[in-house]
Amino acid sequence: GLQLVESGGGSVQAGGSLRLSCAASGYPIDYYCMGWFRQAPGKEREGVADIYTGDGDTFYADSVKGRFTISHDRANNTVHLLMNSLKPEDTAMYYCAADPGGGYCGLKWGQVRYWGQGTQVTVSS
Repeated sequence: GLQLVESGGGSVQAGGSLRLSCAASGYPIDYYCMGWFRQAPGKEREGVADIYTGDGDTFYADSVKGRFTISHDRANNTVHLLMNSLKPEDTAMYYCAADPGGGYCGLKWGQVRYWGQGTQVTVSS
């Protein structure tokens, strides 16, 4: 099946930037809904951004709109999440998710078929 491996997490000060990557293997992720979720300690997992790789349409949670950018690198079968102007409340484990087709895009995710293992993002004030 499809395997997802995240990278790029780390520790930054507030106002800084990070770029997360989700490398997919096993299948091309063309015509997939690819999303980034995050989960902070004691909180539920929440979707922050997704992209339908069939047409490049993107969607963002209000909390990250204008600061985060999701993109699809077709040549490398990878999805990136560029995070600018980071805030302490962005601290969380970030997970990549994938589902065939575009039905879940728009942060309308149901039961996710594929998850990555997560990468930690810590933002200090």
